[in-house]
Parts: sequence; structure tokens; C-alpha cells
Amino acid sequence: MKQAGLRIGILALVVLMAGCEGRKPSVRAFSAEATNSSFQTWLGKWDGPEGTYLVLSRAPSTNYDKYLVEIRDLDGSKTFEGVSSGDRILFTRNGNPESIHAGNGEQAGMKWLLDKKHCLVIKQGEGFCRD
Repeated sequence: MKQAGLRIGILALVVLMAGCEGRKPSVRAFSAEATNSSFQTWLGKWDGPEGTYLVLSRAPSTNYDKYLVEIRDLDGSKTFEGVSSGDRILFTRNGNPESIHAGNGEQAGMKWLLDKKHCLVIKQGEGFCRD
């Protein structure tokens, strides 16, 4: 009885492997371009309160996961290199790790943005919106 079960298991494995022979996995499904295509809508300028803004652009490289993050705050404008990771763009500012993620005005935690729906949020009290 055990041998019959083992034989059936081996036969099933052989049939499955034969069915996959000659097929190549889809490379596009796992490419950086495919996984980061949602960041395409993030590119451009996002406005904050009192003249602040965030500009997100592609870094001048061949890597699809590299970005330039320009942040204008009340002290001036600074640019950082970012990299996509999951649903965020990670960057380092003043030696501290930061991240940008999609959100809304309420998540940004700023009274000027409360009614906004399409925002990029760095942290509570620092967000930029388009609507």
C-alpha cells in the first residue's frame, strides 16, 4: 500500500515536470520596471503648505528603482537619492532614514491638507498633495 502511494506521487511529479518543460518564466512579472510602475504616477511636483513642495523624478541611471527626491521646506531646497522598496521610496536625510508613501491629507497630519485625497507622506506633519 505504501509503495503504491509512493509510485503515484512520483508519477504525478514526473507529469508536472514534463508539463513545464520548454516553458520560460515571465521575466517581466519580476522586473524592477513592472514592480515599480505604480511610482510612475508619483513623478512630478507635489505641493505642501506655505510654499513647500516635493518633486520626485527618475535618477539619471539605468536602474528603474532609483529616484531623485527634491524637498523644499521653509529653510530651502535639498535633493536626495531614493530607492523604491515595496510600496515606498526610501532615502536618507541628514543621516536619518526616511520614506515616502502614498496617503491622504489626514494621514499627512497637517490642517492645510486635511481635505486632500492624493498625497505623498514622509511622516506625520510632512506631506505633499496634488488635489
